[in-house]
Amino acid sequence: MSTALPTKPRRVSKHSQITLVVSRYNEKFTQALVDNAREELSDIMPNTQIEVLYVPGAFEIPVAVSAVLRQDNVSAVIALGLIIQGETKHGDLIAESVTSGLQTLAIEHTKPVIHEVLLVENEKQAYARCIGSQLNRGKEAARAAAVMVDLFGQIESQGPTLTKPTQRQYPSNV
Repeated sequence: MSTALPTKPRRVSKHSQITLVVSRYNEKFTQALVDNAREELSDIMPNTQIEVLYVPGAFEIPVAVSAVLRQDNVSAVIALGLIIQGETKHGDLIAESVTSGLQTLAIEHTKPVIHEVLLVENEKQAYARCIGSQLNRGKEAARAAAVMVDLFGQIESQGPTLTKPTQRQYPSNV
């Protein structure tokens, strides 16, 4: 587990649309993720339109993300949620399903999907990751989104030449 936020990326001046898909379950924590993500996005991506969509729980996040990704104008989606592990495996099953669904959607749509649906053991961990400042995953999600929007902008501006594989130089192929 990381103990600090990644460094703040450079400012992204590109006009963008970022959609946050947020679970209402454990709302005290998920709303803190939203607030921190919005604040960070406003700082590092000042020309970004931010939309927030709420779903009942973490399990509903992937289907809402799928609907958002069908829109042409979205630059990235940030999935925010919190699962507090209980005495059964239910939390693990939900977390695994959400993770798999989000990864599949990102690949299928070739759009950045930032996964911050957290699985924690207790409220102390939830507080540290959602409300606290040192490990704040809302800020981390915003930073990841900015980096990915910037990267996808570079890929789009360079066209197909950027995606062509280059042959590595090894003694056997020189």
